[in-house]
Amino acid sequence: MGREVDERKKRAALRKLRRAAQLAEQGLGPPLSDWEREFLEEVEGRIEKFGSAFADPMKGADGEALSSLQQAKLREIDKKARGKASRGLQTRKPMGMKRKPPSRREDPGADAVPPEMPEMEDAPPPPPTKARPTLVPASSLSPPEPGKITRLRQTKPRFTVIEGGGKKSEN
Repeated sequence: MGREVDERKKRAALRKLRRAAQLAEQGLGPPLSDWEREFLEEVEGRIEKFGSAFADPMKGADGEALSSLQQAKLREIDKKARGKASRGLQTRKPMGMKRKPPSRREDPGADAVPPEMPEMEDAPPPPPTKARPTLVPASSLSPPEPGKITRLRQTKPRFTVIEGGGKKSEN
């Protein structure tokens, strides 16, 4: 049932498993759960007996001793044993989104006065805030002045005759 596994990869996987178990015993981080201890023992036993901890070739690369999910779980256990916090699940931004730098208006510290400069009493007033335009009903507008053009320039369409265009000539 054993697969062809590179001896170096087999030894490296065993070394990682034993190192994680040893770090967990030292107590640098929170203690491992029963499931995690059992996982380390079973995977180590399978590697020693079969040379690999998984049989389905779809679960990992050829020649590897651990499947991709087993490698990920071993990394988590190793971080936990070392006392490093797990980041957990995080959301990612879509590929097209880029982080834009904050503008002066959004940056709260941009308008702050440095502590060395005294407060000026004759400071100019802050710029007015921009408001969105609002729609006004036509009935509330004043009538146009007489003699003033009320319409925008109205242009007539220009037609050009193209010789030979349109119908096919019959010979």
